[in-house]
Amino acid sequence: MAPSSSSFLPSNLLVLLGLSLAGVILMTRRLRRRVPKEDLGAFVQRLQILPPPPPPPPKAPHPLTGLTFAVADIFDIEGYVTGFGNPDWARTHEFATRTSPIILTLVDGGASCVGKTVIDELAYGISGENKHYDTPENPSSPERVPGGCSSGSAVAVASGLVDFSLGVDAVGGVRIPGGYCGILAFRPSYGVISNMGVIPVSPSLDTVGLFSKDPNVLHRVAHILLQLPYGGLHQPRSMIIADDCFELLKIPASRVTQVLVKSVEKQFGRRLLKHLNLGDYLSSRIDSLKHLQNGKKNDESTSTLLSLANAMRSLYNHEFRNSHDEWISSTKPVLDPFISAQINRSSDNTLALDCCHSARDKTRLALYSLLKDDGILVIPTVLGLPPKLNAKEISSEKYLSYTFCLSSVASMAGCCQVTIPIGIHEKTPVSLSFIARHGADSLLLDTVKSMYSILQEQANIASKSSFSKSSISKEESAEIAKEKGNAAYKDKQWQKAINLYTDAIQLNEKSATYHSNRAAAYLELGSYLQAEADCTAAINLDKKNVKAYLRRGTAREMLGYYKEAIEDFKYALVLEPTNKTATNAVNRLKNVFP
Repeated sequence: MAPSSSSFLPSNLLVLLGLSLAGVILMTRRLRRRVPKEDLGAFVQRLQILPPPPPPPPKAPHPLTGLTFAVADIFDIEGYVTGFGNPDWARTHEFATRTSPIILTLVDGGASCVGKTVIDELAYGISGENKHYDTPENPSSPERVPGGCSSGSAVAVASGLVDFSLGVDAVGGVRIPGGYCGILAFRPSYGVISNMGVIPVSPSLDTVGLFSKDPNVLHRVAHILLQLPYGGLHQPRSMIIADDCFELLKIPASRVTQVLVKSVEKQFGRRLLKHLNLGDYLSSRIDSLKHLQNGKKNDESTSTLLSLANAMRSLYNHEFRNSHDEWISSTKPVLDPFISAQINRSSDNTLALDCCHSARDKTRLALYSLLKDDGILVIPTVLGLPPKLNAKEISSEKYLSYTFCLSSVASMAGCCQVTIPIGIHEKTPVSLSFIARHGADSLLLDTVKSMYSILQEQANIASKSSFSKSSISKEESAEIAKEKGNAAYKDKQWQKAINLYTDAIQLNEKSATYHSNRAAAYLELGSYLQAEADCTAAINLDKKNVKAYLRRGTAREMLGYYKEAIEDFKYALVLEPTNKTATNAVNRLKNVFP
């Protein structure tokens, strides 16, 4: 046998040639990956649906005149096949004979529809990756996923290809890509927009959603879609921060909450800010969640949120199979293995549907009771930075479960939610979400419109600072601890309040308020010596702190120091002559110590 030509080459030269070839292949792959996609891969189909001619002057032009939009490839447009993110679906379905009414409403309002955009396969994922139509490129972070299922619609807006776009949101399909691409994303209250002409994914969760970069455009388009009356802007009376949800973040929570707190203070004043452990709140009101723990050990708050996420996923899977199982069984489409596994998990991991339905109904009631007509709940939109393309994280159960902890709140309650970008962290977008009760869409949209510029101003300040977990000032951290202590005190959790006030004092020992507040909690527990000491510390820091004198007087009265107690109450009257508590105490003690 004749020797091969390679047998005449030195072994070290062969190694060098092999390394060079590997380098060429690797570089080729990198270059191929970095080749810019046309329209960043956002569109499946370019088309044009033009609005009617504008009315002649002096009549006002159509409200959406001059705006362009795109729709996810889940909306019907007459003469086109609705592809649903899968070529086998497109192959086995006919051209649509009608255009979705929601598209016609926008066109009649003066906007031009310019195309259909990529969605996750069968609208089932949240990453934005689609193996059949390729993954739209995230303009903010090209190496990271755009988020799904409405990935193309988000990318089209984020890249400036259109003014706004439509997607569908059952378990986060609009909110998540909005967060990952750094744009506004609006999930309206469940049922307020017709789903006619939209392929169903999970009918009891599906909601048509909206993307835009401009809060004014979002406001205008949403008013057309929801047929809301125009008038003065509604203002919230409370902004409730879900502390346990922010603890799920993989980036410094203070990076997000500081922007929020400073913005609310500037726009409405600190009095609107409240703190809440959302998991504990829901656990106390939704007993059916206790049956959905799946035997996993987590802290009580996280377990409640995970149970809510499990209930949402179970409903989602069950309803998807009800809608499309027959087609999947008969067509046997080529599905991405991960998507196929997620769809099939319902057959062997379906939670009791009656518990899921009960959890959904009670979650809506619980959020209604919490937010009423004028409250806004604030949570993170996503866990942190978008996962990198093709990363294992995307398919991990932990990533999915904790992401759904956040999206399940509005999905299960039927609430309206807006994703709001608040700057950049490690060169990727950061966001938070405002949630209002079901039906309070007008309040939510008005709040976003009024706060957007202030949020961006504060986000810009935070982005320019060298931010880390410790970069938030001790004073600001102390205020956060104090607010949490106030919430615990209000809930009659005296020891928890003491612990939180102690945290605040350790961060800023020069605040009379922190000492005085801790004294109030000590009084409730009967720890009068500690209460007296805290009030003395508060008075040394602020000689005009009326509450500290009143509380020290109470502590001294309970300890039998009546003369000193009277002096405290009398001094409180000097500072505040009409104080009834001090007046009553002085009169009462005169009988004991004339």
